[in-house]
Amino acid sequence: MTSTTERSLRVLSLVTSPRPFYSEEIEALRATGVDVDVVTVPGRDRGTDGRRVTDYVRFYRRVLSRRRIEYDLVHANYGLTVPFALAQPHRPVVASLWGSDVLGSLDWVTKRSVGRCAERIVMSEQMRKELSYDAHVVPHGVDFETFKPMDQSETRQAVGWDPTRRYVLFPYDPSRPVKAYPRAERVVAAVTHELDEPVALEPVYGVDHERIPLYMNAADALLLTSQHEGFPNAVKEALACNLPVVTTNVGTLERRLAAVDNSFVCDSDYELISRLTAVLARGCRSNGREHARDVSIGETTAKVRSVYRRALQSDR
Repeated sequence: MTSTTERSLRVLSLVTSPRPFYSEEIEALRATGVDVDVVTVPGRDRGTDGRRVTDYVRFYRRVLSRRRIEYDLVHANYGLTVPFALAQPHRPVVASLWGSDVLGSLDWVTKRSVGRCAERIVMSEQMRKELSYDAHVVPHGVDFETFKPMDQSETRQAVGWDPTRRYVLFPYDPSRPVKAYPRAERVVAAVTHELDEPVALEPVYGVDHERIPLYMNAADALLLTSQHEGFPNAVKEALACNLPVVTTNVGTLERRLAAVDNSFVCDSDYELISRLTAVLARGCRSNGREHARDVSIGETTAKVRSVYRRALQSDR
């Protein structure tokens, strides 16, 4: 195999579903000179039902069809892809774990296979504690050129929201049980009562990722009621836009939001209601952007490349 000092690093990247944050990371890696070949699990992501077994059989064949290509390493993104990455035994494997693959119902797949990987990447300290192996905490990065503060009146006009109402952004599909949308509905209903004026809870999902910054700037607050998270991408994007965040105490959010003005981590419904009421009554933005520089896409891409170097060194 040709030395990587004589050519660009070549990576086979496996992923279940190429989410926007993943695609941004791939483009950022390519911009630094890494040659990345992406293989996605075929079929349609059916949310909580997952893909069919036949989809993963086809995926396995796609992975094996690339065994003759001179990749330097394989990067498995999400725990379900790790066993397939390990099917190519002659290349070191880096596993990036996203959250539910460590903290959710399929964690057993991840935990049984990641020990054979050369290096592991997780999104938060909580996830690292859940593993029995060393791991690097490298959250997915945010494009600070795309996610930035904008004029609220202009962004409300762009998304079609009433300029006189208060809006709370819920950044997930309400049908996902782990995101606890009914709890968010109860909280906002109580806040509406406290303020004695209507507050709109707006689930925003399935829209072009390029439009998400418009919603982040049009909203008055971001509300998370999740049962578990790592370091949610929606929170990082909100911080970059200076959107106040009110959230349950999950993942690393208590530490990440400790120094952020007008943003709160809550341990009960009562606290969620009181904090969200205060944020909306105050009507101010946060200073989150200045506390999120370490998760800019440039910073996180450099850290991923550093993990690649460690994996290649351990394989020698």
